[in-house]
Amino acid sequence: MPIQLTQRDRAAVVTLDRPEALNALSFAILEELDGVLDEVAASDARALIVAGAGDKAFCAGADIPELRHRDLVAQRRGAQLGQRVFERVAQLEIPSIAVVHGFALGGGCELALACDFRVATPKARFGLPEIKLGLIPGYGGTQRLPRLIGEARALEMILSGRTVRADEALSMGLVNRVEEGDPVALGLAFAEAFTGYSRPALSFARDAVRRAADVSLADGLSLEADLSTLAYRMADAEEGMAAFQEKRDPEWRDE
Repeated sequence: MPIQLTQRDRAAVVTLDRPEALNALSFAILEELDGVLDEVAASDARALIVAGAGDKAFCAGADIPELRHRDLVAQRRGAQLGQRVFERVAQLEIPSIAVVHGFALGGGCELALACDFRVATPKARFGLPEIKLGLIPGYGGTQRLPRLIGEARALEMILSGRTVRADEALSMGLVNRVEEGDPVALGLAFAEAFTGYSRPALSFARDAVRRAADVSLADGLSLEADLSTLAYRMADAEEGMAAFQEKRDPEWRDE
């Protein structure tokens, strides 16, 4: 199977498993990823980790031969498929972590951008090289990258198509951390910082932060007040406050 789903500790681990093709994303694999996300959403996982098999690539992008000789309707549907699946990653109720070892190019970079966090090994390389093929990114890269690193840096990456090394990606805010080690183990270690908390509270906090850039400060504060009130009504809030007063670890019920 080109996509493997496993459960590790409190995390769902999705591995792109086509190392012979640098874990490239065909349209069939995007459809399969869509189904795997159904399983992740229905699970009790508190985080999603996305990794690539092999030592060369997280994901080298789309299957280029598959893109040729398509009519415009088929091409638009393909772009919409990639956007829809990656948006599902972004909208999961649990935090997501892309662990990048090797190349994350084109659609692979866009998949990493759809995740909440990006952890890289020193061998990681990021890029949106579509311009070199006479194309532009189509799975969200032109929208997510400037929101993450700013318009000027995003334009420079997209218009030049150049590849960014792990250390530069860290300095520009493209990745959260660069570390040596097994990619999945690095993702699990990163996730430990938040997987021990209430799942609804994590979801509310992520929603408030992610929407901050799209609304005015006044609207954002109103949203924060609404979500903090919802969190206060949860059984986990009562348990968390009681555990604090009683000097014990909380037992989250995720409700």
